[in-house]
Order: sequence, then structure tokens, then C-alpha cells
Amino acid sequence: MTILTEYQNKYRNIKFERRDGVLQMTLHTDGEPMQWGAALGSIHEQLGHAFYDVAHDIETRVLILTGTGNAFCVKGKRDEYPTVQDAAYWYRMIKEGKDLLMQFLDVEVPVVSVINGPATIHPELPALGDVVLAADDAVLQDSHLRQGVVPGDGAHVVWEHLLGANRSRYFFYTEQILTAQEAKAAGVIGEILPRDKLLPRAWEIATRLAKKPLQTLHYTRTILTQPIKQKMLSDLGYGWAVEALSVIAKSEPGAG
Repeated sequence: MTILTEYQNKYRNIKFERRDGVLQMTLHTDGEPMQWGAALGSIHEQLGHAFYDVAHDIETRVLILTGTGNAFCVKGKRDEYPTVQDAAYWYRMIKEGKDLLMQFLDVEVPVVSVINGPATIHPELPALGDVVLAADDAVLQDSHLRQGVVPGDGAHVVWEHLLGANRSRYFFYTEQILTAQEAKAAGVIGEILPRDKLLPRAWEIATRLAKKPLQTLHYTRTILTQPIKQKMLSDLGYGWAVEALSVIAKSEPGAG
């Protein structure tokens, strides 16, 4: 088991605060909107460990996951990435990527996601929440094919689960930008609110949920995430392998 004081200040890009059993987990980069990156010490490395700590903290009854400022997640700096043929780099990336999603799904309390603005890098993360709230100017877009690589790091599993087979293929191949209104119509988002109303609404929902019996909260989250956990276990490793191969192939002379 873990306690909040052990991990509250452990992660450079994650802020934690808890009241009445509700833990708010705010992602950021130096206090600004989170930039996705793969360097050592980046959010990619931190999230799997952080979700493990949250999952093993028995004093948390509901988790609120949100970003910072006017965007949930934005593109990081490409110059942080090492040579793509580096085997040690890919070993770390695949391990971290699998941990990130599986440890998140192992959080056995309800998750209220707050998409506080555009999520154009890994929007599948907040979309995996149990209750998903979004700013009225939020947009969701997968970045893989836009960068010429396979969406094999779990994005393929999440979006097929959320959108269905045909709509997820369209989402990937056309590099579709889903507005908050379109995502709500597709069932990905539950509520759309002005940005300043998002967190109050998230806390209202989370506080009400936190009053439910703890075992009910745990078991409900467990049965509702079980189908996607099973799909991740069967497809995530292979997906990561082909994504890595596509990145390596793209970097070779004459690729394109």
C-alpha cells in the first residue's frame, strides 16, 4: 500500500491534492500545459509509476485526472528523442508505454477525466476515464499517422473500444479532429462545459461518488474496465512492436 505523502511530491510533472477521499491528479510541464515527451524523466516515464502509486493508495475513493491551463496535452520537443535504432530506448519505451495504460486500468476507483482543452497527443488517456468532461473548445486527435507511424501503443485498442471498428479506422486514417461536440455525439465525452466550470463539476460528481461504499466503487470500476484490460493484454505488445518497426523504417534513407 502507498500513502499520499510518499508520492505527493515525487513526480516533476504531476501535482496531487486530495480532499474527502477525492484525489485530483493534474498533469503539467513546468506549470504549463503538459508536453508529451519520451526523454528520461518525461511524463511518459512518470505516468506508469504514478498510476501504480494511486492504485495502491487505499485512502483514495475517486480520482480526478486533468491537465493544466488551456490544453490537456500538446506536442513535446522532438530533439529530446534519441536515435530510433537504439534497442535500449525501445525496451524502455515499450515497458513504460505498457505500464502507463495497464497501471491506469488497475486504478480500482472511479476516474473522472477533465479534458481542459485540446488533446492532440494521446487523447486516449483522458478518454479512458469513467466519467469524461470536456471544455467547449476541446478537440481530440490522434497524432500517429500524422507523424507517419503506426498507432500501436494502445491507441488502437482504446479508440476501437470507444468508437467502434469503422469509426476508429476513419479517425486514424483521416487524422480526424473530433470537436468536443462530435466526441459527445460519439459517446466519448459525457458533458461539455466552459473551462471554468469543469473542475467544480468534476468535484461535484467525485464527491458524490466518494460517499458510496468503497467495495462498490472498486468492484464497479473492475467490471467496467475488464473488457478493455483483456484487449490490452492480447494486443498491446504486438501493437508496440509494429509501431517501433514503423518508426525505425521511417527514419531509414529513402523511406517515405
